Amino acid sequence: MQKIAFLGLGAMGGRMARQLLAAGHNVTVWNRDGDKANPLRDVGAEVALSPGDATAGADFVFSMVRDDDASRRVWLDETTGAVARMAPGSVAIECSTVSIDWARELAARCAERGCAFLDAPVAGSRPQAEQRQLIFFVGGDNEAFARASPILTALGSAIHHAGPSGAGAAVKLAVNALFGVQVASLAELIGMIRRSGFDPTKAIDILGATPVCSPAAKSAAASMLAGAFARMFPIELVEKDFGYAQAAAGEPQNAPMTVAARAVFRRAIEQGFAHKNLTSVVDLYPNPNP
Repeated sequence: MQKIAFLGLGAMGGRMARQLLAAGHNVTVWNRDGDKANPLRDVGAEVALSPGDATAGADFVFSMVRDDDASRRVWLDETTGAVARMAPGSVAIECSTVSIDWARELAARCAERGCAFLDAPVAGSRPQAEQRQLIFFVGGDNEAFARASPILTALGSAIHHAGPSGAGAAVKLAVNALFGVQVASLAELIGMIRRSGFDPTKAIDILGATPVCSPAAKSAAASMLAGAFARMFPIELVEKDFGYAQAAAGEPQNAPMTVAARAVFRRAIEQGFAHKNLTSVVDLYPNPNP
């Protein structure tokens, strides 16, 4: 049994912390909105008032928050930040989808403290978190990866060591960008088929039976055609991740597909879809024959 701090109890973090408790670990949690910690207190978690308080004495410290800015506050806030309270030799594990530059910077700040660091973002959403089916992409040194692997297996079905610090973040951005490009393309194609007067359900069913259609794209297309937009991956977060991927690529000409798909999701945000699931981008192309 390990002493673990978990920082950030949103849709993913709360479920992940619950799995660590179920695995028998001693878990202390923190969340900006303290009310979200109460259900975990009821099943055995200790609740801290700040990231630093949660971290004190922990062997492993997880974070699962929204973006670079939220991650920076959690780890490095001058008054409440986690890094300053981490014990030398402990392991920081950032599971948030963050930029490569921030992952590398945070690794350096942890090293100054004498702590190991892993960027370990995940593929999967709420159902996968509940079923211990998350896929981890991990950046960091071999020793820290080996130490953390038994803990990560309580949360996921696959753990991939992608390389040194920042590599996990890079792979996660690639995964999200590839998925987002497919979703943006499918939404456009469904609109095209509808405007041409044909049945998009039949056309997409045929497309899904060909080798060019990935399982993820097929699932996304089914969601679009059914108008079933359960909020698993909000458009505002998709656009954020495209921004990080574009920044990593450098000049816009280095990432034309990323730039183009990001523009589609930015347009969706402008039309009020920010909090909707990414598949709702299909509503940018209304059905002319409802």
